[in-house]
Amino acid sequence: MKRISFQGEHGAYSETSAQRFFQFDIETVPCRTFHDVLEETESGNSDYATLPVENSIEGSVGQSFDAILSSNLHAIGEIYLEIHHCLISNGKIDEIDTVYSHPQALGQCSDFIQKKSLMTVPTYDTAGSVKIIKELGKKNVAAIASKNAAEIYNMPIIQEEIENEPNNVTRFLIFSKQQTEPTSNDKTSIIFSINHEPSSLYGIIKEFSNNNINLTKIESRPKKGTTWEYNFYLDFVGHISDKKISSMLDGLKKNTKFLKIIGSYPLAELS
Repeated sequence: MKRISFQGEHGAYSETSAQRFFQFDIETVPCRTFHDVLEETESGNSDYATLPVENSIEGSVGQSFDAILSSNLHAIGEIYLEIHHCLISNGKIDEIDTVYSHPQALGQCSDFIQKKSLMTVPTYDTAGSVKIIKELGKKNVAAIASKNAAEIYNMPIIQEEIENEPNNVTRFLIFSKQQTEPTSNDKTSIIFSINHEPSSLYGIIKEFSNNNINLTKIESRPKKGTTWEYNFYLDFVGHISDKKISSMLDGLKKNTKFLKIIGSYPLAELS
């Protein structure tokens, strides 16, 4: 049986992503932080790790990318998970004045929160927030989490589907010590940084155009310990074993301060 590490408590969306991706008997390993999730796999305590990397409403999950930056694991798969949030509480809707959840979930349900004039308490995990409010035992507090989390902690669901947009999807990456073999439909993710020089970023992007390689995402994130310097996270179609792609990446390394290949993996279908 494969062991899969994920961030949060049982009932977290990350746990569901692992169950959906592997589709066979697995043992899920809850972890407190995103760094802990990857460390479990690096140390051999789990076989795979799953991390949320972006959401269709709130964008990229910065903490995940920070953890990926310092990891030696390889991305070997991706999965898109439709997210539907529930308001969970022992109290009635009119009694609730405070809601607990992960910052991403709070952001995804900001319209509902504002409409109800609720105070927010950020927590480490959606399912963990259900555990917290159950232990508090107060009728004025609620959690935002999945239906599965409510069932696990035996807590009532006050209202379902409170997210801002019905099309609320989170993309997860699956990590392993091993790399993947190419298929006919792959994606590669990389991280790089460049010098503050005119046309530096343009030069990188131009290489993809010159090689007719389809970019699917590019995003910047501030570098830790520096001011106004950024790491760029980039996804493109193709596998690093392809000679054209490996040659291009070798060329990019000469024009970047550093370049890290997160991994190549089969493209997931949007459900």
